[in-house]
Amino acid sequence: MSRQALIDHLRHHALFTDGPYTLRSGQRSDWYLDARQTTFAGKGAPIVGAAVLDVLDPEVRAVGGMTMGADPIALAVAVVANLRGRDINAFSIRKTTKQYGITGRVVGPVAAGMPVAILEDTTTTGGAALDAAEAATAAGLRVVQAIALVDRSDGRAAEAFDEESIPYLALVVPKDLGVKR
Repeated sequence: MSRQALIDHLRHHALFTDGPYTLRSGQRSDWYLDARQTTFAGKGAPIVGAAVLDVLDPEVRAVGGMTMGADPIALAVAVVANLRGRDINAFSIRKTTKQYGITGRVVGPVAAGMPVAILEDTTTTGGAALDAAEAATAAGLRVVQAIALVDRSDGRAAEAFDEESIPYLALVVPKDLGVKR
């Protein structure tokens, strides 16, 4: 139910089919998914949190990923989880190391050895999530899972995570949204 609600919200609020668009990967596409239209929405965020929580490894104690795309997802998952009685925190990974205050790339209530899941809103190659997994591992976190809300990589992201021995799952693929890769 949560996954279908996620698909419906994304389709009605975040999907744009009047391209062409240039993607983060540099590829061109006739459609674009601005997942933040769902992840930042008051009605969308709880749907996102529930859909991710439904597939989250029971061992996971914190969720996060590259800042901006993963931030609202991580917070939604943490809030929904805690409302359901599961203690999960959110964290964020900066694109670069901060040189003042609390330095480093990983920000949030996490500690070395903690089992975490890496989140991403939309992936074309898996590159941002892989970078996040590398930064999390370098900070001493134990990455046990990676989850993308929408995967338009045609299996490339799954292969890349498989090479790193990190279980990977995509909640939505283009076909679910009624569009072609």
